[in-house]
This record gives sequence, structure tokens and C-alpha cells, in this order.
Amino acid sequence: MRKVLIYILLLFSFPAFTLAGEADRPQMKGQVVQMTGSFLEQLQERDSVLIADQVRYGFDLQQVEEGTRFGFPQIKDTLMTNIRIVENWRVDTLKVRKQKKGQSGLLDLRAGITITSFDEGIYILPPLAVQRLSKDGVVDTLVFDPQKLEVKTMPVDTATFKPHDIKAQMTYPVTFREVAPWVAGGLALVGLIVLAVGILYLLPATKMLAPKEKAKDAKKGGKSLKELVKEYGVTENLFRVHIKNHDSKAIGQTVVDLNIYREYGINVLELRRSTGQNRFVRTVNQQLASPDLVLKQNDVLYLSGDLEMVTKFAEDYSLRLLDNHIDEIDGSSSNASMDFFDIGVAEILIMPSSSMINRTIIDAGFRSKFSVNVLGIRRKHEYILNDLGSVKMHDGDVLLVQGAWKDIARMKSESTNWVVLGEPLEAASKVTLDHKAPIAAAIMIAMIVMMVVEGIPVAPVTSVLLAAVLMVITGCVRSVEAAYKTINWQTIVLFAAMLPMSIALEKTGVSEMISGAIVTGLGGSGPRLLMAGIYAATSVMTIFISNTVTAVLMAPIALQCAMQIGVSPVPFMFAVTVAASMCFASPFSTPPNALVMSAGQYTFMDYVKVGLPLQILMGVVMVIVLPLLFPF
Repeated sequence: MRKVLIYILLLFSFPAFTLAGEADRPQMKGQVVQMTGSFLEQLQERDSVLIADQVRYGFDLQQVEEGTRFGFPQIKDTLMTNIRIVENWRVDTLKVRKQKKGQSGLLDLRAGITITSFDEGIYILPPLAVQRLSKDGVVDTLVFDPQKLEVKTMPVDTATFKPHDIKAQMTYPVTFREVAPWVAGGLALVGLIVLAVGILYLLPATKMLAPKEKAKDAKKGGKSLKELVKEYGVTENLFRVHIKNHDSKAIGQTVVDLNIYREYGINVLELRRSTGQNRFVRTVNQQLASPDLVLKQNDVLYLSGDLEMVTKFAEDYSLRLLDNHIDEIDGSSSNASMDFFDIGVAEILIMPSSSMINRTIIDAGFRSKFSVNVLGIRRKHEYILNDLGSVKMHDGDVLLVQGAWKDIARMKSESTNWVVLGEPLEAASKVTLDHKAPIAAAIMIAMIVMMVVEGIPVAPVTSVLLAAVLMVITGCVRSVEAAYKTINWQTIVLFAAMLPMSIALEKTGVSEMISGAIVTGLGGSGPRLLMAGIYAATSVMTIFISNTVTAVLMAPIALQCAMQIGVSPVPFMFAVTVAASMCFASPFSTPPNALVMSAGQYTFMDYVKVGLPLQILMGVVMVIVLPLLFPF
């Protein structure tokens, strides 16, 4: 009786039994039947059961009448402590015994569960109990005898081997050489797609969204330097002669000594003198033809006058007339033109009360007092270019003068005699010093080398300062004042104001909170939608903080999200990289946006109108393309 009670309690310890398809059959409570025939079957071909081996635990029944139903206990994860369920109940028919005609057949059955253990020890498995529903509706409980399971560790031959602690799984670090081709190829492919989409969008968008007022203002900005020279026709009477021969009589003489104007009636406008022997570092200095300027071999003189007299002057002094317009720097062919580097041109208007009225150009002393040349005179609709020295000035005449930019600006002090049209110094700031480009490139390369090479004991900040000083000394920048004027202080203040905001968003955790909320909300919506959420969060954050900080904040979040849903992290990481780098909706998101803001005369709203739709379009394209290039 005591044993029966134990088995009844054991039955109540199992989950509910199921008798599928027998809910409507009338049933009668039977009895608890003690059975034999349980077994332990090792699924591995070993002499003993080792840790993590799988074992079949079940029972055999013979001569079961056809139509008999069984209910098995639903065991979940563990059978007992340290014994885990690998596979739940499985029933196999071993043999079918046919009876006489009119009698039910008999079956031999085998049922069992698959178990395992990860701990060494001897375990007494609980007895298996099932319910049997016979054809006449009687429900019996069959209880099978328990089994003993002994789990062993791997045997060790102590004579030859010594036991050691179990080592952790070895991981091999990924080298840069292995990753670099994949990263570079992926970025290049994505970059080409971004470039194509950007071009297709910007070509029509700039025409529709760009402000039309700027085009109107550009037309009202006055005449350019090239337009002034073309208007007066200065280049029609502009000639160049090259002091090529070493035995030329012009070498060693000054412009005054040559007495060119009185002898030939031509004016020396300027002089070009090359420095350096290597064509890659050769540069040309532009100088005004002052009276005390000493001529040297290889100098190029710019002359204004009659072609016949210029030719005669060249023959007399053994000079080469550059009638084929050979460039003085590299010997290539070029058109005769005036370049404006250190020397520029401007218009001055003679006032009615000017003391210059009825005085000739020579008598006025423009070259001696202000170091400028008079290239032409516009009198109403007439342009006077020849024999300017003897021309008397009239009220309302406009003179085209040539000289150093500072000398032209200095002429504004004579406000009673004339008015300088335009802003010379402002015009000079817009003139690029192309002839100084090789020197500027060499300085920049040297700066980069000092910053990159560790063996050079120069701090990066010092390298930048040295480069800036050399730019001023070598004339790549006209002056320190000119350099300061080129600084876009609006951009500097903008960056300075945004830095505290960026740091505040980072330090207070607002950025991480926003990104975490998006990830939490979209985590169960599939990998593509989750990647879209991460891209959107990164794209919004990079508007307010730097792209580098945004990528650092979002990359771990994207990686963790990919690992949680069990997909490849590659498209998620590319999404963060692309979104953090492509911010077009604000001027302070990336340095290039801020740098072109002043040069292009853009406003903040220009970036919003043109850049925001582009940023949204790029997001849509990347969400579609990235999973195709890098599958989840």
C-alpha cells in the first residue's frame, strides 16, 4: 500500500497527461499498475556515458491491443536536477502481431525521451508513468521501474598525460590587411551610388531652389578686371619682349636709361622675372616698371605702343619679340593678356574741380607720385590709347590706371582731383595668385610630412603655424591683413557656438537616449526597418554634433542591435558610416559645408532647402541598397 501511494504522488508531480481525440469517450478510472521493461539506451557508441552524451530513457510494451490509447506526461526542460531534456516523447511500433479473423491485432511498442547531463555523477532517474486507455474505456496508470544513470568525465591516461584546466575558445584577431580590401571596396561602391544620386538630384534641384536674387546681384557687381582690359582694348597694343641674349645692350640698364618713351613712343607697363630653374617650382614675379628698375637676362617686358616701334626697339637692343605669344614660365603657347597678381587695374574719374584738368598725363606725374601707369582714357564714348603722354585731361574723363594694389588704393586720398571707382583692395582679394601655386603646394606638402612623420620633432600645431608664416613670407598671401580678411568669422563663431551644444548632448546622454529609444521601438520590426531607424537616428544626430562623435556613439548601438536579432552587423555599420558622413541640411554639420558657405554666399536656409531633401533621398536609397550589397 505504501508503494502505491508513492506512485500516486509521483503521478501528480508530472504535468497534465493528454489523451488526444478521446475527450468524448466515456472513461472509467482504473488502477495503478507497476510495470517492468524500462530501459536506458546510449546513443553514442561508448562503453560509458560521458558528459553531454545523449541517452534514450523509456519503456517497452508488448502485445498491446490495437485501439489502445496512451497519454504521456509533458516534461518541459529538465527531468530532474542536472538532467536536461533533449527530445520529448517519441513512440515507435516495433512489431505487429496478426490475430485470428474478427480479433484485434497486437502491437509491440517502444516509447521514450532523450536526456543528457553536463555534470558528472550518479543519478536515480524518476520512474516513467503513462496513462493507458483501453477499448472498453478503462483508464489505467502504468508506472515503470526507475533507472540509474552514471555520467563520467573523459578518461585521462595519467601515465602519459597530465590533466589541465579547460581552456577558453581561441579567437584569432582580424588583421587590417584582411579587412581593408572589403571596407575599401564597400565604401567605393557606396560612394559611386551616392555620387550618382547626388548628381541626378542636384542638376535639376539647383535650378529650382537656388535663389535668383544672387544672380541679379552678381550682374550689378560692376566690371571685372578682365572686362575693363577688354573694354579699353589694352591688349590690342600690348606686346612682350624677352631679354634672351646675354649680350643684349638692355642688360644692366634701368628703364630711365633706356629712354624708351622719348626714343620710340612706347611705354613699359610691367616686368616679369622668373625665379628658379626647375619648371615644377619655377615662379614668376610681377613688378611695375619703376624708373630705377635694373633689367636682367631672361626678363620679359610688357610694352604698350605701336607694333612698328616695338619691333624697332627689339632690334636695337637684341631682344626677342614674343609675337607668337610664348609663355615666359614653361615655354608653352599662350595668348597675349594681362594677368593680375601683384599688379592690378582700376578706373578713376576726373572731378570738375580737379587740378588735373587741361594737364597732360606726363605733367600730372602719375608714375612719380603714385607709381601707376595710365593705360587708357575713356572720354564719353571714345577710348584714347595711343600717345597718352601728350593727351590733356578733361572734366569727366575716366582713366584706366595700372599699378600695385596698395598704390591704387592710396590714390583714394586725392578725393578732390578724382574718384577711384570700385574697391581696389576688395578686388585684389578676389584675384588668385596662380603663379605662387607651386610654392604654396610645396609648403602644404612639407606641413603634411611634418604632421605625419613621427621622426620629425615638430608638433602638429607648430607645423601649421610655420606653414602659415611661410605662406606670408613667400608672397602666397599678399599680407597678414589680407589673410585675416579671408577668414570667415561667421563660420568660426558658428562652430564655437555649436561645440558646447555638441558636448552637452554627448555628456548628458541625450544622444544615446534618443538612439536607444528608436532601437527599442523598432527592434521587433525586422532588420531592414531597424536599420532604417538607426540610419534616421544617426542622420538627425549628425546635424547637431560632429560626424565623428555621431559615428562613435551609434556604432556600438548598431552592432549590439544586429547581434540581438541574429543578423550580420555589416549593413548596420555601413548605415552608421554613411549617415554620419552625409549631412547636407546644415552648414555646421561638416567642415566642407561651412567652408563653402562664405565663398558661395549661401545662407542657412539654402542648406535646408537644397540639402534636407537630398539627405532624405540618400536615406531612402541607402536603406534599399545597403541590404542588397551587404545581406543581413
